[in-house]
Amino acid sequence: MELRQLSYLVAVAEEGQVTRAAERVSVAQPAISAQIRRLERELGETLFHRDQRGVTLTPAGEAFLPHARAALAAVARGRETVTAMRGLLEGRLSVGVSGPMDRRFAAALGDYSRAHPAIEIALREDNRDRIVSSVAKGDIGVAQICMTGEPVPSSVQTTVVAVDPLALAVGTGHRFAGRQRVRIGQLEDEPLITLEEGTGLRSAVVQACRAVGFSPRVVAETTEIRSLLDLTAAGVGVAVVPRSVGDDPRLALVELTGPRLERPVGLAWNEAATSPAVRAFLALARRHFADEEPPIATVTALPARTAGD
Repeated sequence: MELRQLSYLVAVAEEGQVTRAAERVSVAQPAISAQIRRLERELGETLFHRDQRGVTLTPAGEAFLPHARAALAAVARGRETVTAMRGLLEGRLSVGVSGPMDRRFAAALGDYSRAHPAIEIALREDNRDRIVSSVAKGDIGVAQICMTGEPVPSSVQTTVVAVDPLALAVGTGHRFAGRQRVRIGQLEDEPLITLEEGTGLRSAVVQACRAVGFSPRVVAETTEIRSLLDLTAAGVGVAVVPRSVGDDPRLALVELTGPRLERPVGLAWNEAATSPAVRAFLALARRHFADEEPPIATVTALPARTAGD
């Protein structure tokens, strides 16, 4: 079994076509097909279903894929470790962000890029659950996440680095627009716009509403904060948003009470898959957050929730 075979397997699995996989790894298509067949003979199992539409993993291929990825990641970390011993970081830093990117996190990325120009930074923005899952699998090295929501898997370490207050966003013509504060219970009859399920912001809002005795009436959901603000300004409903989104002349931000809502911001990483590049960024990101406010708490290896909400 060779590393190139594992690399080709991962490329074909992710691209869904041998042709696109060949372009991705800059190898001729027949060479990839031949190496995949050799790997299948060695394992004694067919790894891909092949038809005119492309290729899909067989059950054996699905079972083998995580091990192939883990082996490739381990080799990459080994190379990075040896390189780091020479005092030079190079390679790739995979970064995830759920929710709005905190300006301190963005500043840390900027400083990191300037300090380590040989590092390629790959940024992925997605909802909290998918980002955490990718960190657990080692596909993302470090992430900024909202700490509200489902507990993280046991393989993921987290530390809270900031707390972002949440506010109610309403159109300037809304009856709440002139108020200084609104209680959570007063949202019971309001049409609510939220981010999609699996986001920390949505979890925080739903939990707060249920805590005072009602389920929110969600009339629209989106994947982006900017779309959330646009829909609110258009009068589709009201929304709970981080105060860090800043001022928008189309909207009024009103303080929420009973209870006061906050969005804890955390860093997440997988210690078993942590490379020197990730460790260097974690140290830099912590300094950026600590320069303005001390960390609130540290949570390590929380157990995964097995059932319920």
